[in-house]
Amino acid sequence: MTPQPSEHQLDTVVVGGGQAGLAMGYYLATQHRKFVILEAATRVGDTWRNRWDSLRLFTPAFHSGLPAMPFPAPGHSFPTKDQTADYLEAYASRFQLPIHLKRRVQSLARHDGGYLVHAGNEQYTAEHVVVATGPYHHPHIPSFAAALDPTITQLHSSQYRSPDQLPAGDVLVVGAGNSGAEIAVELAATRRTHLAGPEVGHAPIWLIHNRFSLWLADHLLTVDSRLGRRMRDTRHRRGDPLVRLKPADILAAGVQRVPRVEGVADGRPQLADGRLLEVAVVVWATGYRPDFGWIHLPVFDDAGNPIHHRGVVAAAPGLYFLGLPFQYTPTSDHVGGVGRDARHIAHHLAAQSRRQPGPAASTPSRTW
Repeated sequence: MTPQPSEHQLDTVVVGGGQAGLAMGYYLATQHRKFVILEAATRVGDTWRNRWDSLRLFTPAFHSGLPAMPFPAPGHSFPTKDQTADYLEAYASRFQLPIHLKRRVQSLARHDGGYLVHAGNEQYTAEHVVVATGPYHHPHIPSFAAALDPTITQLHSSQYRSPDQLPAGDVLVVGAGNSGAEIAVELAATRRTHLAGPEVGHAPIWLIHNRFSLWLADHLLTVDSRLGRRMRDTRHRRGDPLVRLKPADILAAGVQRVPRVEGVADGRPQLADGRLLEVAVVVWATGYRPDFGWIHLPVFDDAGNPIHHRGVVAAAPGLYFLGLPFQYTPTSDHVGGVGRDARHIAHHLAAQSRRQPGPAASTPSRTW
């Protein structure tokens, strides 16, 4: 006999227990809402723990804290990925946020004036849903990668951990953004390493360490300003600029810059200038693709991106998105930037509740 799904009736469901979901949870708790955070991982912070060993945040610790809890590291240091994971776990514990782990959401749809969320053998009904999964769902690898010679080891940057996991031989890193550049520099210390992709520019390190410049970015470079929209559009085309590395640093490390990879010929990577590279390993630092296919609501554009303003979805009252790149400012998808967007959504939730009868905002803040 098939077991019937267990049901939970709530004011708000938050999908995703990373930095965005935790920041949202903090503000929901201050409003004494009955809510839950659904997280697919087995432990808070595992998304960070499972990245490559030497990864550090691209923002300093003073700009990497969530609401009401500064990051416990020297202010101008760049926290490691494990420090970040432990910080997120400590944050959830400190504020006793109601996180349900091992809950991968399969669907979200309208239901009885609100929303119905399915996660395994559980279903949740709620007036509000905050999708805090970010946009980085599926590693993207070009389709022509399948034509590479099977003797060439291939892996996405999400699978890369350290140089020791790779077989001997030359390496091609495809994608010259922050991840690709830092992985290439690490690999170049022990083997010939090529880095393919266009220049993305770089942010001067003094700019990243300057509190005032980061404050300006969060208050002037917004989607409501012409300059902010121009920066957003540029980043969508080119990607984020390099933070810790300059082009000169990459060359000084011994990395050989090459044009973009356009395809495969004779089983080898073919560059835009026609050259074929003889390599033993290809690391695809080619980013991720979003997957919101589980959301059965007409709230996306032709490219599959949510249609919203500052996370508020006009076409589906009560639905919100959080943690998207440049959701409002350049730091909207950063650990230290997501709190501002979460606060805005919380204010919108409170305003909506005041317009509607009922005790939604005065119910207990936690559910288990």
